[in-house]
Amino acid sequence: MSLLTFWVSSPDTHSERRLATDLTILQLKGKLEQVTGIPYQSQTVKLQRTAQDAGHGGTGEGSGAKEVLAVLDEDERTLASYGAREWMTLRVDSSDPQVRSLAGQFSDPSQVEKFELTKEEYEARPDTVLAYKQRHKLGRFADGASSTSIAEQEAPLDPALVSGARCEVSLSPELSRRGTVRFVGPTEFGAKDGLTWVGVEWDEPVGKGDGSVEGKRYFKTLPQRASFVRPDKVVVGDFPEIDPFAEDEDMEM
Repeated sequence: MSLLTFWVSSPDTHSERRLATDLTILQLKGKLEQVTGIPYQSQTVKLQRTAQDAGHGGTGEGSGAKEVLAVLDEDERTLASYGAREWMTLRVDSSDPQVRSLAGQFSDPSQVEKFELTKEEYEARPDTVLAYKQRHKLGRFADGASSTSIAEQEAPLDPALVSGARCEVSLSPELSRRGTVRFVGPTEFGAKDGLTWVGVEWDEPVGKGDGSVEGKRYFKTLPQRASFVRPDKVVVGDFPEIDPFAEDEDMEM
């Protein structure tokens, strides 16, 4: 027994199936009924050459997909006897006019009657997620929950946090770096939530860019000298540049 992979296509289905080539056409139709929903008595099965661009998302209607190689209409013959090959398409249709009239109803959402509610109707119902959250005081209905936006909840900025100010940025409990503030304000990258970012020009080439993000320039530095950080990581003050060779000189003395 040899197994081959076929695309099985019908008005409402398209799938990949492994089938034995020694199946008789009558046996094949019995299996295809379970896949397509078309009764085996009314099936018309065609063996087609599959287009190169056919796949899980298509119906095999690309170039060459409708080239019919054989009509499988002799129930006692085997699939192999029709010259079936790997990745060919088995196109299944119905000879029953009533079934044909229903074709597409299960795959076309526009033909499905939808249950829809207006916002007011939804809010008035007692059996919704919204009603459950209100009853149990969850999320925005919790006691003490704030209705202010994320931007409004942001801590007040240090008045000294302005462009040109010297600063030290805490990147971790063990690591901090110094630089100069070059930008303060909301940005068009990230979550776009209106929160403030601080653009820093580093004293050393430890940054990720030059002050431009996603095609928008916020300030300009040499390459690898710019980064954006949150204001709570920035301390403004008299932070002179650190001489990287200072410790070596002290050790030599």
